[in-house]
Amino acid sequence: MSARNELATESSERELIITRIFDAPRSLVFKVWTQPEHLARWFGPKNFTLPFCEMDFRPGGSYRFCMRSPEGIDCWVWGKYREIVEPERMVFTWNREDENGNLWSKTVVTVTFAEHEGKTKFTLYQALFEKVEYRDEHNVGWSECVERLMNYVEHANK
Repeated sequence: MSARNELATESSERELIITRIFDAPRSLVFKVWTQPEHLARWFGPKNFTLPFCEMDFRPGGSYRFCMRSPEGIDCWVWGKYREIVEPERMVFTWNREDENGNLWSKTVVTVTFAEHEGKTKFTLYQALFEKVEYRDEHNVGWSECVERLMNYVEHANK
């Protein structure tokens, strides 16, 4: 394999893509992703809470969240919104701290909301992780987070 192909393979291994179909209009899915009062009810992995949620939702604006584990460990994340196209997509940086305040991961997240047969096709793309291990950890967290979002949106849509 050439050095160029090895680099491409290595890069793709450090990307995360999650796609789901939501039984809700995309305007609703977009709304509950972009307003702190909604985020506080679903954001984070299973059984986590969001005791701190500050966001300036506009291109160039920033956000800072604290996700608290069931064991009481605080996981801080922050970043800047690079692009917002309501209700289609958003792009933002994603910086993670450990419980001691040390930065351990810096990536960019793109979330899209597409019309799909009266439902919403949701896609989350995150890259490039420093290590495949970090991608795998985020895959678990985001997958649980997206499941919580699906449940929240589908109940809000009734």
